[in-house]
Amino acid sequence: MLSPGSLPQQFIAVKDNDENFIWVGEPLLVPFLCTGIPFLIIGLLWGAMDYFGFIRHMGNAKGALPLGFVIPFFTLHLFPFWASILNIFRLILVYKNTFYAITNKRLMMRSGFWGVDFNAIDYDKISDIQVTVNPLENILGVGTIHISAGKVSSKGSPLTNDFIAVNNPYEVFKKIKTVMVDVKTDWNYPNKLRPEDNPGYNTKYEPR
Repeated sequence: MLSPGSLPQQFIAVKDNDENFIWVGEPLLVPFLCTGIPFLIIGLLWGAMDYFGFIRHMGNAKGALPLGFVIPFFTLHLFPFWASILNIFRLILVYKNTFYAITNKRLMMRSGFWGVDFNAIDYDKISDIQVTVNPLENILGVGTIHISAGKVSSKGSPLTNDFIAVNNPYEVFKKIKTVMVDVKTDWNYPNKLRPEDNPGYNTKYEPR
């Protein structure tokens, strides 16, 4: 968890005047990079198939194809191999720009490769939250929070925004759930029935 004085400037620039940060964190490097391992395995298998199945034997083949064709062809055909390796380098660059935040109004996510990307989810948009801890994350004491906001892919599978490899994942999960329930309850509370003193969203929400 980061101290308020070390909040990323991008969060400060987009925060509302009456918005308070409840928690700010960042991913742990090793498990964050490991999110690229499945793609890397596919790329390495693809590269091994091309090399051992074709490239390695091409010099001994009769009527070998001209290099002017072979080099461009396999450069393109090996794209999954190159892309899987480049993706690891991309994650290294993205890591330094990646931070997560819980505020009294929304969840915030900062990331970016060439520049800095910012995403926010209002509490009323959240439909489901899950926490997962894979074996590596369990060893390192971190976990991933999956936040669903009702979006689906072109194939119909749900899309999530993730707090990847954060410390104390169950505590972070409980913080999100607590603030989300409190804020949603406050929004749905009829204004005409609102008491004069109410520790809710529109009366400067303060987490317990």
